[in-house]
Amino acid sequence: MGGTNGTGGKDSPEAVHGAAPPVTAPDADRARRPVAAALMLGMGLAAIDGTIVATAVPQIVGDLGGFSVFSWLFSGYLLAVTVTLPVYGKLSDTFGRKPVLITGIILFLAGSLLCAAAWNMAALIAFRVVQGLGGGALQGTVQTIAADLYPLRERPRIQAKLSTVWATSAVAGPAVGGLLAAYADWRWIFLINLPVGAVALWLVVRHLHEPARPRPAARPRIDWAGALAVFATGALLLTALVQGGVAWPWLSLPSLGLLGAAAALAGLTVVIERRAAEPVIPGWVWRRRTIASVNLALGAMGLLMVAPTVFLPTYAQSVLGLGPIAAGFVLSVMTLSWPVAAALSDRVYNRVGFRRTAIIGMSGALLALLCFPLLPYPGAAWQPALLMLLLGATLGLFQLPLIIGVQSTVGWTERGTTTASVLFCRQVGQSVGAALFGAVANGVLASRLAGAPVPGLPGDLDAVSRALEDPAALSAAATDHLRRAVDTATDHVFTGAAVAAGLALLVLVFVAPRRFPVLAEHEDTAPAPRG
Repeated sequence: MGGTNGTGGKDSPEAVHGAAPPVTAPDADRARRPVAAALMLGMGLAAIDGTIVATAVPQIVGDLGGFSVFSWLFSGYLLAVTVTLPVYGKLSDTFGRKPVLITGIILFLAGSLLCAAAWNMAALIAFRVVQGLGGGALQGTVQTIAADLYPLRERPRIQAKLSTVWATSAVAGPAVGGLLAAYADWRWIFLINLPVGAVALWLVVRHLHEPARPRPAARPRIDWAGALAVFATGALLLTALVQGGVAWPWLSLPSLGLLGAAAALAGLTVVIERRAAEPVIPGWVWRRRTIASVNLALGAMGLLMVAPTVFLPTYAQSVLGLGPIAAGFVLSVMTLSWPVAAALSDRVYNRVGFRRTAIIGMSGALLALLCFPLLPYPGAAWQPALLMLLLGATLGLFQLPLIIGVQSTVGWTERGTTTASVLFCRQVGQSVGAALFGAVANGVLASRLAGAPVPGLPGDLDAVSRALEDPAALSAAATDHLRRAVDTATDHVFTGAAVAAGLALLVLVFVAPRRFPVLAEHEDTAPAPRG
């Protein structure tokens, strides 16, 4: 995998200190293709999962029951993915990427097969957790291997491909899930994972060959206590965030108990990790300014992403009066501009550096988010769609340089942990954002509906959306009042997202180093796939 570091020359905007040049081979590009295909298939499995399941929920509930707990089909999967990311990152640094990726694919496929055979909602939720255990390995390890395979100047190419897979899956998932649920059976949304995953597994086993590593003087010790503590802390925190304000009030005993227990376990986790010989989340992840700043910035991005992905479809249907397909298109334009901007981001960061490129991207995202509350009521669909097009382009310019930049500041033995910490913070940011902005939206709705023109109107966002699906049951005045309430609530959410964007900018300006300390890449830092 020939070539020199794309930002390591004398004219580079980034600081470089010694480590390793990339692996070179005459047929490097040809040898990498099957592994890159496996990474794209693996990323596709993880990316399409949430959207394809969402469209089949009515059929699943109609067959298995369990309407009161169906949200755990998504929460259980998200929880398993999030809390296992740091564990898989450390394992990939200790034992290699290949065994972790193979384990993840097998777990994901086993969970898919079990989900297809589920006999009730409780079993399906449990099997979704098994899927999530595999999904955590897929998300983190795919990104890490992509950085291992390609030298710095070529990483935007593979990352753009992975972003395109993610965007395509986000758009195609609802359509595929709807078709399977309508014309086949909802169980096929899990069964179609099997052939795709089998091909990915075969490509990884056959074509991914990691270099021989020096045998350590002592046998690696797995920090099982730390892994369990991280898992338990994340599980309690995410459960509190997901269920708070939904299954029980925020100030109720269950919420306060879960949050208190999560805080206590977090303290215990810090103590365990400080004493561990090989901690799952090493202290250097937060002591190094570059990694800590990227973690915080990506966490803020996860927070702001909740506004478009969760609340925009409801806004499009309830306020603009669009159908589900048209509402999905308003959001999908963001997934079209994102990978394009990501693919072109190297032309910017090779000139001005990773930090400045990310600042430019997040500044544009802040502008797009601030413009949303200024849209007229009720407005036209092209107006939010144009903002989402801008938002996708700016976030593509923000996220990819940070991920590539932070991966390039560490060697092979630390890259898995570093990548996992970044993805973990982004996932936690999304969970916090869903809880925070959900509370904001429902609070605004409650205040706006207090003086509603007719009594008995719903008081939370989901109930309002369902009521607006049948406008004939409401008077014209009540319908307009509900739509204006949703419009106001969405404006507040996007204002909150703009605050999150501002926090990301503050981190980049005051915490991130001016120049990322990029390592030069040596032959022993990356796997060398052979055909």
